[in-house]
Amino acid sequence: MCEKRDTVDTLASGFGIRSYGASMDPLSSVLSLVRLKAYVSGGLDAGGSWAVGFGATDGVKFQAIVSGQCWLVVEDAGDPILLRAGDCVLLTRGRPFHFANDLSLPPIDGRTLVSPARDGRIAILNGGGDFLSLGGYFQLADDHAAVLLDALPPVVRATDKANHAVVRWCIDRLREEMKTDRPGGDLVAQQIATMLLVQLIRSHLDAAPAGAANWLVALGDRGLRAAIGAVHREPAKRWTLGELASEAAMSRTVFATRFRQAVGLPPMDYVIRWRMSLAAERLASTGLTVSAVAHSVGYDSEKSFGAAFRRIRGMPPGAYARRAAKPTG
Repeated sequence: MCEKRDTVDTLASGFGIRSYGASMDPLSSVLSLVRLKAYVSGGLDAGGSWAVGFGATDGVKFQAIVSGQCWLVVEDAGDPILLRAGDCVLLTRGRPFHFANDLSLPPIDGRTLVSPARDGRIAILNGGGDFLSLGGYFQLADDHAAVLLDALPPVVRATDKANHAVVRWCIDRLREEMKTDRPGGDLVAQQIATMLLVQLIRSHLDAAPAGAANWLVALGDRGLRAAIGAVHREPAKRWTLGELASEAAMSRTVFATRFRQAVGLPPMDYVIRWRMSLAAERLASTGLTVSAVAHSVGYDSEKSFGAAFRRIRGMPPGAYARRAAKPTG
């Protein structure tokens, strides 16, 4: 593998490679890798007794409660969850779900609700007035979505007060943008929705149970976060266990043990997997040769790069690039 950072940087900049993590923290670099796009789809204004169901969807759904309260029931995700004003949840598996203020009622199909023009995309049920929620979804690049989604439970909810205050502000701003229909409102709403996603992930990090193991949980540990951040900033560097331990301000033994316990992988395996995630994105989106992509993630040998890529991605890099280039539809 290549040790010369300036050579790799020159290659990357010369070929127009997006430098994921060069100036980003690990979570931001992952969100860039999955090419996150936020969409605000509308809301529900309900009155009386009600229950509304929604089918399976692609991507990550979010629901923010503006006023009132309701039960959230997600298929195969445990007991109903009581949501109150100011709460926001992420539904990360695309499973069918329903809202209700009376769990004994059969849910009506949410697709049958009509949004009156007087209030943007807010649907009215039973005259409205008692409950208001806003919803939307996040679209992720299919080949990389697992990097984020596998680290999250089916339902993510803000639980700590610090994050909840920011979530409440985001919900209020999102409601205002949808209500006033000002120029640029869709773009502002998308950015606020992205803030909601980050805050909910932060809340999940803060409340992660003992024993949970993935890279996202590891970001809650300052030392491990520093080591992971270094890998994301310089993926092409020839990292050693000792250098990563130094980034974390730990001994090699303590670092290796703590990293494996927190992430579920040995440190050097994580380095390789992150490199292959970057390589897959570059093969799919830049038109670079396999050799150029190999150099950009720190490999001098196309053969050794190909072996690592096949082991992680299940196919040779050339085949992956050809599959990504094939038109769909």
